[in-house]
Amino acid sequence: MARKNDKKQIINYENSIKKSNELSMAKLNHGLSLNQMQLLAYAIYSTQQEGKTEFHKADFEKKFEIEKFQTNHAKEDVPKLSRLQFSLIDLENDVVDYLNVFQRIKYEKGLFTFKWSEDIVPHILDLKEKYNLTDLDAKAKFKSSFSWTLYDYIKAHYGYWHKPLSKEALMKLFNVESVKSYQTNTSLLKKKVIDVAIEEINKYTELEVWYVEEKEGRAIVGFDFHWSAGEKIAGATKKQIKELKAITDAIREDMFKYINLKNDENREKAIELVKKSEEMSLNTLEPICITKERAEMLILDANWCLKELEHMLEVDSKTRMPFYNWLEDK
Repeated sequence: MARKNDKKQIINYENSIKKSNELSMAKLNHGLSLNQMQLLAYAIYSTQQEGKTEFHKADFEKKFEIEKFQTNHAKEDVPKLSRLQFSLIDLENDVVDYLNVFQRIKYEKGLFTFKWSEDIVPHILDLKEKYNLTDLDAKAKFKSSFSWTLYDYIKAHYGYWHKPLSKEALMKLFNVESVKSYQTNTSLLKKKVIDVAIEEINKYTELEVWYVEEKEGRAIVGFDFHWSAGEKIAGATKKQIKELKAITDAIREDMFKYINLKNDENREKAIELVKKSEEMSLNTLEPICITKERAEMLILDANWCLKELEHMLEVDSKTRMPFYNWLEDK
């Protein structure tokens, strides 16, 4: 089991994103700056929280407390993100196999619009298990992109308490394997990359991270990362169960409206969402067997289902049926 520390696991689920464990441990084909990491995270946030594949610059700035994101920044960041790929191959493996993150990403007059590739969709949407939840409020305090990378990697190893990585694998994870000074000077790698990430994670998150150097003779050949997790969360509260029940009951009450939409594609999607809501409602029955953390995730998912169903219903109501002139049949 993972070690515990005295920190509280405080997560604002309305400001959190989910990523599959595979994506959280994935190697990117090139390094990202802090702003680019933030843009990628906010794209996931917009999709998961609001079902939108667009967001305004002002909302992005507010979320990460950025004073001013200028057009010249977008001209640098958008092309970099549009070429972003990820590899699910183990870091210790020499196989090269990359998948695209975006099909398209665009910035115009303060509005970011994007389209996910089909390769990444299973890793950010409809996640049911083996994913990690991270709070953007905590990540917004990071000043180094290395902190984002290491935090996601550790969070994806839920249930573990340490993970050994060779120096080569670690450099791949941080996308610094081509930096000559880090190849030849491990002390510099520790100072500029590893220690910076650990310091921020320990300062701003529920984790306490440290490492043990692995040596062959006097040479450092790897690092065994250790961590302790925050205080475990207790079982679901009565308030949480009541809230979850209220949302799933609301969906059940209007289920026949949702499953009788005019648009075939939306109707099929609505049926799946109603089924998903019914499955979630089982967690409100006695005896209650879910944790407080699980309850919060279910509430988040149920709210998303309700928003999606209401949006489809609204769109459906605006769809005009072909005019039928019954007089012509006479």
